[in-house]
Amino acid sequence: MKIILDHKSHIPLHFQIEEQLREAIKNENFQNGEKLPNEMDLSKQLGISRNTLRQSINKLVYEGLLVRKKGVGTYVQKLGITSRASNWLSFSQEMKAMGISAKDYELKISWVHPDEKLCIYFDIQPNTKLIRLERLRGSDKYPFVVFISYFNPRIGLTGEEDFSRPLYEILENDYNSIAKLSKEEISAISAPQDLADKLKLKKGDPLLKRKRFVYDPGNRPLEWNEGYYKADSFTYSLEFER
Repeated sequence: MKIILDHKSHIPLHFQIEEQLREAIKNENFQNGEKLPNEMDLSKQLGISRNTLRQSINKLVYEGLLVRKKGVGTYVQKLGITSRASNWLSFSQEMKAMGISAKDYELKISWVHPDEKLCIYFDIQPNTKLIRLERLRGSDKYPFVVFISYFNPRIGLTGEEDFSRPLYEILENDYNSIAKLSKEEISAISAPQDLADKLKLKKGDPLLKRKRFVYDPGNRPLEWNEGYYKADSFTYSLEFER
């Protein structure tokens, strides 16, 4: 693996590494299960700290592109099917497309300190506070999804916004932050007690977890979003064209 860094560039080193790793792991050798070089050896080769290298690798691990196993190493996650949709919709738009009115049942806003994964994603320090938006949403008949969003503090959200408005409309019209790209992960989990209570389920009932990473046109992260859907209320459809 060959990574070339420009130490004089205004682009942070960890971002340069991340982008080159993204290209490198598309290589057929890595797709067939070949491991990435040892972190200590690679950091020495690049003349950077191991923490800088790990910051880049951790982000790809959190996005599900890489897998790290203690005592084994880091290698590319094998995916059965992947897709980057040419168009993606907000929850309100998805509901509107199905002829259903979206309704907010609960809305909570708080300021929190980020954990490690959020620090890496937004490239911020642990003492930085950011907005956490939690919403219980659904149709006008019943709620069926809990959304938890965290926003890049550079956007400038105050917490006083009217979040009954479409979220990406607020970001674009009020803060000139355009949501351009969404990368998503779908997984199945057992409902913890707090989510089960909100969705009128039993603890351990199946939920579909939809994790969404939202970026602006400059590939800068805007939002980290986690959606927890009642399993019988959500179908995820992909359309492929050859």
